[in-house]
Amino acid sequence: MKRIVAKEEFCMGCGLCEVYCTVQHSKSKDIVKAYNREHPRPLSRVRLEMNQPVSFAIQCRHCEDAPCVTACLSGAMQKDEATGLVTHDAEKCIGCWTCIMVCPYGAIKMDASGKVVSKCDLCSELDVPACVANCPNGALVYKEVKP
Repeated sequence: MKRIVAKEEFCMGCGLCEVYCTVQHSKSKDIVKAYNREHPRPLSRVRLEMNQPVSFAIQCRHCEDAPCVTACLSGAMQKDEATGLVTHDAEKCIGCWTCIMVCPYGAIKMDASGKVVSKCDLCSELDVPACVANCPNGALVYKEVKP
């Protein structure tokens, strides 16, 4: 299973992971349009945690035994056993926020509408997630991780 691994010793807190995640999840896929013209503004699914001198990106870890999937009342959170990817179906989400409360990493948040949740999807349409591909210091690595 490939996962994003944060190397905090290389993170300089630039926030480009958040920027490129926002752009990747925008309608336009254009940085200027995503930030200045799309309403509601697309939401980054990665969050930069900064407590100097340490900073690192936080995103869904796609846990082996995902508490968000277990806690989800509507079945909107699902785990694909073949890939290990934890996905969210916005159509099924009832906005109860139980998944947000049980996530041990604080990686799930409300989307811009405030009605459903948003979480990392590992940019499944890309070979390498946008946050990893655009990290200038190599603080985010997309690699095979054993469960």
